[in-house]
Amino acid sequence: MTDQPDFLAQFSNALVARADAAKNAVVAIRLSHGRHITGMVWRSDIVVASEQSLPQKDEFEVVAAGGAVLTAKLAGRDPSTNIAMLRLATPLAAPSFVPGEARTGAVALVTGADGLGGASARLGLINLAGAEWHSMRGGLIDRRIVLDVDLAHREEGGPVFDASGACLGMSTFGPRGQVIAIPTATLERIVPQLAKDGHIARGWLGVALHAVAVPDALRETADQSSGLMVMSVVEAGPAAQAGIVAGDIILSVDGTSTHRMRRIGRLFGPDSIGRKAEIRLIRSGQVIAVQTTIAERRAA
Repeated sequence: MTDQPDFLAQFSNALVARADAAKNAVVAIRLSHGRHITGMVWRSDIVVASEQSLPQKDEFEVVAAGGAVLTAKLAGRDPSTNIAMLRLATPLAAPSFVPGEARTGAVALVTGADGLGGASARLGLINLAGAEWHSMRGGLIDRRIVLDVDLAHREEGGPVFDASGACLGMSTFGPRGQVIAIPTATLERIVPQLAKDGHIARGWLGVALHAVAVPDALRETADQSSGLMVMSVVEAGPAAQAGIVAGDIILSVDGTSTHRMRRIGRLFGPDSIGRKAEIRLIRSGQVIAVQTTIAERRAA
């Protein structure tokens, strides 16, 4: 026997308390065949979830703490930041999230819904806490938070907490199957816009593109080894209005090379709409430049 405090037991008990408190912060969003994903109770009548895993439906059943089954309607979704928003028909007691600061090496508690009104929990580390980044679809994510933790698909979309209980963000699966957190700051920025408009306005050119190699004879003139070939052009879209046609190879947009698609995606955020852009491209063996005006992406 010893009078020294049992720090391991204290740590374990603290984790149990955090997981128990998370029950009110998560709901199970029912899918087909008895499956579910997790939703995060953002406000009393708002649930956020992983957009990439949410079916294309307008109404869902959710299981809240204690097993209560509620209905929720889709209120908005933004594929570029992987955030979907549901509005509950019956408000819940909303948890009070305190934003946390991600630090590499810190403990992270990743919570999910068990489908029956309870919560699941997984303990891991923050593998990387980096700077802001852009998704492949051009969405700005305020921090790159990579988690060293296993995550079941049914748990995707739940809140991620630090050791003090502060909320780091919403769990999801990122590039190359990494488990990442969409930061709380990104949720705070995107959710109000979804609540207002149902979507996030983003710019586009109105083209379908495919990565190709620049012909050897033109590499010196083009000053790059690859570009994006135009496979199709949307009628009356910005590219069509600029005279861009299928078969053109786009080299750059406003001086940003198309060698890396993600860099191009950064140019088409909400503030790009209405901005003039110079498109440098290859056509019929020549490098030329055309001008266009970026327009808002049309609804699918």
